[in-house]
Amino acid sequence: MIVIDKLLISEDIVEKKFVCDLARCKGACCEDGAAGAPLEEAEKTIIDKVFETIKPYLSDSYLATIHVKGKYVFNEEFGWVTPTVDADKEICAYAIRRPNGVIHCAFEQAYIDGKIPWKKPISCHLYPIVAKQGKYGDYERLNYEPREEICKAGCLNGEALQVPVYQFLREPLVRKYGEAVYEALDTIAKGDWEEIDFKE
Repeated sequence: MIVIDKLLISEDIVEKKFVCDLARCKGACCEDGAAGAPLEEAEKTIIDKVFETIKPYLSDSYLATIHVKGKYVFNEEFGWVTPTVDADKEICAYAIRRPNGVIHCAFEQAYIDGKIPWKKPISCHLYPIVAKQGKYGDYERLNYEPREEICKAGCLNGEALQVPVYQFLREPLVRKYGEAVYEALDTIAKGDWEEIDFKE
């Protein structure tokens, strides 16, 4: 376990290799799960603000689901999450299924198009790193949790390219925890330290 400030980081994040292979997985993480994407409290407000902007990206049936369920729903296990479309393999209601079967995120597409300043929920951006608050005390646990089948191509791609998980996910790690934390993690990964206590 790597310790940086109040983060407990699994060594798999620096030791394992991963590069998402969207052409093969087709964005299956957007529809394979026990609930929608976990949301931070502040992200609910962001969704409220950008919803009208992203509506044109969504199908009528997905919009109907959001109208019935709400822009976000509470799950007993995961807290606030995005709603899912029951009739379409429990896919996230903010997903866009392209004709070739690849799933894209409406938030991310609007971000790419310059329509909104927010890329997508941080839980989606970080995946297959999963961040959870510790059960006891003020700390957060980061684990590498690829799904065996749908992430197989990404794992193989990462091995072939020799890209560690944390390097592939540099952008969301910096987005959530800051450049200094990422640099500390990078230093540990490239050195032989087992633990570091880091304060910004």
